[in-house]
Amino acid sequence: MKRINTAFLLMLFISGIIIGQAASPQKPAINAVKIDKPINLTGKIDDPEWALAQPVELKYEIMPGENIPAPQRTVVRALYDDKNVYFAFKCYDTDPGKIRANISDRDKIFQDDMVGIILDTYGDYQRAYEIFVNPYGIKADLMRTQNNEDPSFDIIWNSAASINKDGWSAEVAIPFSSLNFANKKEQVWTIALLRILPRASRAQISWLPYDRNNPSLLAQSGELKGIKNIQSGGGVELLPYAMGQKSGYLSNSDNPNSGIKYDPIIGRIGGGIKYSPSANFSIDAVINPDFSQIESDADQISVNTTFALQYEEKRPFFLTGRELLQTPVYYSRSINDPLYAGRILGKSGALTYMYMGAMDRNTIIVVPGEDMSSTVATEKKSLVNIGRLRYDFGDESYIGAILMGRNIEDAHNYSIGFDYNYKFWNNWYIRGEIHLANTKELNDTALFNSDRRLGNTNHTAAFDGENYSGIGLESMLSHDSRSYGFQLEYTDISPAFQVYNGIITSTGYRKIFMNHYYTIYTENSFLERTTFSINGDMRFNFEGTKKEQFVQPGVSFSLKGQTDIYVGYLLVNDEVFFGKDLRGVRRIQFNAQTRPTNEVSFMLSGQVGNFIYRSDDPVVGWGHNISATVQIKPTPQLDVSLSYTRARLGEKDADNLFYDGNIYRAVAIYQFNPEIFVRTILQYNTFSKEIQVYPLFSYKLNAFTKFFAGVTSNYLNYENNYGFRNTDQQYFVKLQYLLGI
Repeated sequence: MKRINTAFLLMLFISGIIIGQAASPQKPAINAVKIDKPINLTGKIDDPEWALAQPVELKYEIMPGENIPAPQRTVVRALYDDKNVYFAFKCYDTDPGKIRANISDRDKIFQDDMVGIILDTYGDYQRAYEIFVNPYGIKADLMRTQNNEDPSFDIIWNSAASINKDGWSAEVAIPFSSLNFANKKEQVWTIALLRILPRASRAQISWLPYDRNNPSLLAQSGELKGIKNIQSGGGVELLPYAMGQKSGYLSNSDNPNSGIKYDPIIGRIGGGIKYSPSANFSIDAVINPDFSQIESDADQISVNTTFALQYEEKRPFFLTGRELLQTPVYYSRSINDPLYAGRILGKSGALTYMYMGAMDRNTIIVVPGEDMSSTVATEKKSLVNIGRLRYDFGDESYIGAILMGRNIEDAHNYSIGFDYNYKFWNNWYIRGEIHLANTKELNDTALFNSDRRLGNTNHTAAFDGENYSGIGLESMLSHDSRSYGFQLEYTDISPAFQVYNGIITSTGYRKIFMNHYYTIYTENSFLERTTFSINGDMRFNFEGTKKEQFVQPGVSFSLKGQTDIYVGYLLVNDEVFFGKDLRGVRRIQFNAQTRPTNEVSFMLSGQVGNFIYRSDDPVVGWGHNISATVQIKPTPQLDVSLSYTRARLGEKDADNLFYDGNIYRAVAIYQFNPEIFVRTILQYNTFSKEIQVYPLFSYKLNAFTKFFAGVTSNYLNYENNYGFRNTDQQYFVKLQYLLGI
């Protein structure tokens, strides 16, 4: 009887999941009407072809209001021809003088009034194109995966906009050649239509209502119908570049008066090629690619940090397909200086696949550990291979596999992994990944020697030719609803687990993490919502020693004036570091940001209280980390950001100062028009006692055709009556041009 009851209950449970995953009622649709000639984009919706389109209205404010009537009227229309799908937005405004809009670079419009189209061209809620445009016609495009948005994503499309006495209007043309979609006679795409209205609040206006108990925007979107007999593919894209640079360095770094000695002008050419025989398959390759950083990485304070830092990826080749590689075992900037790279990317039904290979010069290896990691820069070449499979099913659910390898002379690092995401009952998720890695080290202790042990193993971090394997896994159960949500996560990284293509810096631990939140919404109040949260973890090493435990309650407020405030307190924070038991490391954490007007915004974050001084003899000290940024836009074309970061730590109840320093950063941009801007970055780091100056001229015809000319200058403070002296200087120009064949 017990077996029968158990089986019966199991059947009920499975049936409940199936019912929860059952198809929803037919969705509202907007029909795109076929036209015979292209629309002339003026931003004024004055082409007579627009009269053929079916208008739909964005009737709901979904944030901060909850499906209340939209504060302003918005009408959208859709058309298509053989090459493009077109959208027109008529944005009425009873007070056009309050429109927030700036002439800026691409993807810099997210504080402005804007309208957006979100297109899931496969209708499986896995990933979607996000296309936004502001009242000056400035573009922004993102790749959406579940509720994550990647602003580094770019495609080719066109827009125009116009401000008028009734508000503003915008037109968008998206080439089918820029989209991936199923090979069907008639396309049915999931679509969301949005308008962002930043005033006292950042109102989000939607075509359809949004149930906050279902975290998936795509699952609650409508459909775009009527597009028939379209094709994409068969095209070849060439992206050649040419650049030149002249570099100079202080003749004698020990003598600040020795003067700058310049090397001869260096020229470099290279480029890429991409062939897309269909909308679901592409091959691309680059030879001698230029992966130079046009914009410098903002300095991070690395003092008192024992693990390697991570930096944002900005290199175009590695941005394609990155939504398939959102895992810590892959870090694209681990491919440091490739001689060449290639990729195959495709989709067949529910199966997505990718292969990427590269020959990396000057390989960098991160050797992780329990309390620290070591970063080893080499001049060695390595061969990188990455394979990815992913099978999508249901609403945001998938299973996948990833195979990675890096070969360096007689050494290697191989890993194979599996990942999954399963959504059920609309707002519950089970997700995770597990990886097995094998490492054969370089046998060169002159390159890197250390007696640091890899956890409880007999292996050392030194490059002494050892061979070892390890497992890394992470699993998570989460629930996300209108008012309450939680996350329960388990992580297990064995001491000898290493991935040369990733950014796993901490190993040899097992951790349980939990987070809870509860949100209260307030109507017709200066306070829009309040969220109470509490999170904490417990971490053990593989010898069973408790390495860390913390509990942090917090509260956040969303206020009028586009103001958000968070305050948290580390109520419990104990850690064993380098074998020393350090307790009571309590501190306050805070974050605040406000955008009361179009001209001024302000951000402040930091921590104040007890910190561990992470030395060979660690102690608990008293200090703070604080960052602040003021952004000023005195005109729609001028943008000035002033940032300040400070870190200070000293011994408690004593005058012994461990460190105290600041980073000052100023960025000034003048945007002449959507294609041309000049920018200057000025940065001073008191830790390194260095000033950096980076002026730049930029012309961008589109996301891929660009011209840059700039200078990088570094000045070091030699003190002792010498002051700041120019230690190195570089002048560069670069031209990159996209050609379609």
